[in-house]
Amino acid sequence: EFASFLMGGINFLTTAITMRAPGMTYFRLPLLVWQQITASVIFLLSVGPLIAAAIMLLMDRLLGTGFFVPEQGGDPLLWEHLFWFFGHPEVYVLLMPGLGAVLEVLAVFSRKPVFGYRWIICATMSVGFLSLIVWAHHMFLSGMDPRLAMPFSFTTILISVPIALIVFSMILTLWRGSIRFATPMLWALAFVVMFITGGLTGIVLGSAPANIQVHGTYFVVAHFHTVLLSVVIFGSFTAIYYWFPKMFGRMMNVPLGNLHFWLTLIFFNLTFFPMHAVGLAGMPRRIANPLQYEFLQPVQSLNIYITLSAIGLTLAQFLFLINFIWSIVAGPKAEDNPWEAATLEWTTSSPPPHGNWGDTIPTVYRGPYEYSLPGAREDYLPQDRAPGSES
Repeated sequence: EFASFLMGGINFLTTAITMRAPGMTYFRLPLLVWQQITASVIFLLSVGPLIAAAIMLLMDRLLGTGFFVPEQGGDPLLWEHLFWFFGHPEVYVLLMPGLGAVLEVLAVFSRKPVFGYRWIICATMSVGFLSLIVWAHHMFLSGMDPRLAMPFSFTTILISVPIALIVFSMILTLWRGSIRFATPMLWALAFVVMFITGGLTGIVLGSAPANIQVHGTYFVVAHFHTVLLSVVIFGSFTAIYYWFPKMFGRMMNVPLGNLHFWLTLIFFNLTFFPMHAVGLAGMPRRIANPLQYEFLQPVQSLNIYITLSAIGLTLAQFLFLINFIWSIVAGPKAEDNPWEAATLEWTTSSPPPHGNWGDTIPTVYRGPYEYSLPGAREDYLPQDRAPGSES
């Protein structure tokens, strides 16, 4: 398993380093690639301690060692440190590819260059570094040295600065753009809104005094799912609806895609937003029967409401399955560049041939987000468009 993790991360890195097209400098790479590079580095640096912890736990159970057994000189807190050293960076491993996909889509459908391209790269690398030194905010009530609360609160709140820079870049990319509300753009816009909403509660949880009050409650569940599921659901569907024509050479059904989006957005908020109220009422996670506690009985109606909303959220995904299968079989043929995007993958056929471009690899002459340039005859310039041929 560790070898699989290791090889996966190395594969992403070596692909980005050694297999770039001619002229594709690092600062001409799409931001999705930068996000994947950073996620791969985080993963490679953080997964080792988790594998070590799993081996140590296995030895404790089967061989009688005492790494985590106090009676044998071990410390159960060591397990928590090793687990969360991976557990929190792993959130950013999931986050960054979604962020990258959304940045691609925002630029294409607002017909504007991404605002602050190089600043986003710097912010992404800062997030990658800081993600490795925030893990103990999961452990404020674990019994660790309370003097560690302040530095880990500081780093947890500090990591919101580069993330906020990326979010503001997204908003400024949209500002005064010629926005096209295609299905991928709807998912990307929802991603931005939900990510901001979930991130605000993350700042609250980063503060040790506030964290202690709601630790282990549904407030944490609400925060985690609002952030992570916004990445997994909205980020993934942004990417699927955007790159589906390139992957399969067919367009997805637009009315079905839009209906899938709106139902998912509505049921997502109906499911997770009330969890904040349930958590603030004191409802803990992982209890089999909340009705056995008198103080939780008043919020049981909210729990039922959340359950029904979650069922609705699940059922809405069947629309996507129907759309996906139907579009592969009978969807209308896609043009090579149906979105009029500037990044290099849209210069090949849909679907691409073996090797992506066949025998002739294109040469890159410009950055990935050259939209609405004054004097250009089109409102986008593909990366393989040579200088002097704009007008």
